[in-house]
Amino acid sequence: MKPKRWLAMLGASTFALTLSPQSGQTFENKTAIDWRSGSFPVENFQAYTSPFGYRPSATGGAGTEFHSGLDFAAPEGSYIRNWWTGRVIEVSDNTACGTMVRIQSGSWVHVYCHMKGFVSGNTMIDRAGGIQVWVGQAIPAGARIGRVGMTGRTTGPHLHWGLKYQGSLVNPAIVLQAMYASQGRGQLSASKPR
Repeated sequence: MKPKRWLAMLGASTFALTLSPQSGQTFENKTAIDWRSGSFPVENFQAYTSPFGYRPSATGGAGTEFHSGLDFAAPEGSYIRNWWTGRVIEVSDNTACGTMVRIQSGSWVHVYCHMKGFVSGNTMIDRAGGIQVWVGQAIPAGARIGRVGMTGRTTGPHLHWGLKYQGSLVNPAIVLQAMYASQGRGQLSASKPR
């Protein structure tokens, strides 16, 4: 699927970002954010499979649960790219998130879940993908930081991508809409790893 189509699928863009469903706070795009500096977080994107917000249990449980990110279906082994230039603040492989990398970019924190590989000490290792990411490492936007896997609580290969701004959850779809709008409805480049 061409890059401009994956963003267009999100619909019309508005710039009031809901930071958390409980607080009602908003982040208005009145700051000098150059959304063109971001990178779409997964290669070989196929579809959005689960939106941000309340949903029926993904694994068949009763009731609803809050889904804190946006899920991107992609073939297992597809590379995951860092959304925004930042520094790795956490790696883990022992939660429902599976093998995960968390990166801080100023007031933003972004998390990538269900990746291939494992954690040893402060390093996420995916030998088959040629990836090693460690706590404290500076990562440029667009750099490959892992691959789509099925670790943790998942029903199929996908990337779970979560965002926080100043400690509050943000709907990643709204950020992608802002990125798309900044391109003048044009095609976002899928830059090569740096």
